[in-house]
Amino acid sequence: MRSPATATQMIDDARVRVTRFDFAPGAETGWHRHAMDYVITAITDCHMLLELPDGTNTAVTVPAGTSYRRNAGVEHNVINAGDRPMSFVEVELK
Repeated sequence: MRSPATATQMIDDARVRVTRFDFAPGAETGWHRHAMDYVITAITDCHMLLELPDGTNTAVTVPAGTSYRRNAGVEHNVINAGDRPMSFVEVELK
C-alpha cells in the first residue's frame, strides 16, 4: 500500500479552491474524479504516474514552474514516480 499525499487547503471561497499537494516518493492521491475544471502548477519537478480507469498507466513529467489545465470529469490516481519529494498547487474553478 502506498502512503497518501498530503493535501493542504489554502483557499476555498465562492470562486476557487486552492490546494497544495505534497508527495513523498511513491505517495499517491488515491482514486478521485475532478468535479470542477482545474489548473495545476508544479512547485518541484513532478514525475507522475497516472493510473487511469481503463487500467492503463501514463508517465508524465511536469517541470517546476509550469502549469496545465484539465476539464471537470477527469478520473485518476496520481503517484509520485520520482525518487524525490514532489509538490504542486491545484486551483479548482468554481
